[in-house]
Amino acid sequence: MAIALLSTQAIAQTAGAPPAPKDSAMDMSLAELEAAAEHLKEAGISTKRMLEGGIFSVNVRHIQGAETALQHGRISEIWVIREGSGIVSTGGELVDQEAGSGPGEFRGSAIRGGHERLIQAGDVVFVPPGVPHGIKQTDSIVYLNIRFELRDED
Repeated sequence: MAIALLSTQAIAQTAGAPPAPKDSAMDMSLAELEAAAEHLKEAGISTKRMLEGGIFSVNVRHIQGAETALQHGRISEIWVIREGSGIVSTGGELVDQEAGSGPGEFRGSAIRGGHERLIQAGDVVFVPPGVPHGIKQTDSIVYLNIRFELRDED
């Protein structure tokens, strides 16, 4: 039941995302990003997709406490920390690893042997494909999450 609820929530979070334009630039104002973060906090959800580009996406995320440790087989992530702080863990290996939402996707209860460090507003984190990652502890953190899927020739 929990998996079904999480899947439904994930779909609802991406349903309103505008498609990326193919022939022009697109801007997201600070006011739009701040409004998205406030919506997440008020609604008690973690992710709002701001732009959908097929093999890439731009999301605003709000995490409280901890998040599930993840490992993506074909996705790179760039996090731009907007507000708050937390302890991030990257590298190492997933504990209690199980299949995630798609091919090459995994989740775990924690990360063993990873590199832990404080991240805070203004920091940028890059997570390449195959690297376990997760926010281990935070009172509240908001970040811009930019995701790119590897192309077949990569």
